[in-house]
Amino acid sequence: MTQLYHSRLQYRGSNLLSDLKVNYMGQFQNFCRMSAEDFELLLNKIGPKISKQDTVFRPSIPTQERLAITLRFLATGDSYTSLMYLFKISKQLISRIVPEVCVALIEALQEMIQVRIKYIHYFNIIVIYI
Repeated sequence: MTQLYHSRLQYRGSNLLSDLKVNYMGQFQNFCRMSAEDFELLLNKIGPKISKQDTVFRPSIPTQERLAITLRFLATGDSYTSLMYLFKISKQLISRIVPEVCVALIEALQEMIQVRIKYIHYFNIIVIYI
């Protein structure tokens, strides 16, 4: 495990989100591109779908971090590598988190948005049309 991931225990994405929520200058909204109230609403809708169990080997990534990673990716287009340094989570895991959370968002919000989804089995690719 690299030093980057060891320091995750000291300061992780959950700490960053908490710090941004406490600040009243709109930094949370700038970071996630939505208000803290909307973030909590989304988290309550999809939290059970995206939560994972802790294992003997490692603790799971909290649901609020999973949602924040995905929102940051969708809002800014940051690379997985950039998100890796920001949230101190491997880019391999981020590449699994983002599609999982996107599917949960679509399922939870499908009555509010119109989306056509085409799933290509051969390449395991999800194509979303808005």
